[in-house]
Amino acid sequence: MTESDRLIFGPSARRPSNGLVASVMWLGGVIATCVAMAVGAVLAVFTAVAVAVIALFAAVLVFFAGLAMGARRKAVVRTRRADDVIEARKVDGAWVAYGWERPGR
Repeated sequence: MTESDRLIFGPSARRPSNGLVASVMWLGGVIATCVAMAVGAVLAVFTAVAVAVIALFAAVLVFFAGLAMGARRKAVVRTRRADDVIEARKVDGAWVAYGWERPGR
């Protein structure tokens, strides 16, 4: 390294003089890179699974909403027949019902 290189890159630009230290540092960098890639891959899989589960729940929700809307359109309003209504009167502070003990019920 020349003097101009030291001025440009600073004193930290010098490589370690010991080949063993440089090799250990390089191996540590490779291991850290592999671990970081593995963690990133696992997180990507978890994210994909979460998105798939959310999409599944959304599809089920839309399906049931469609069923509810279809049932609402097909709903028939039933009117009560006159013979289904019973009569009740208040007698001495109590309600008395008439017409509910018809035979055949």
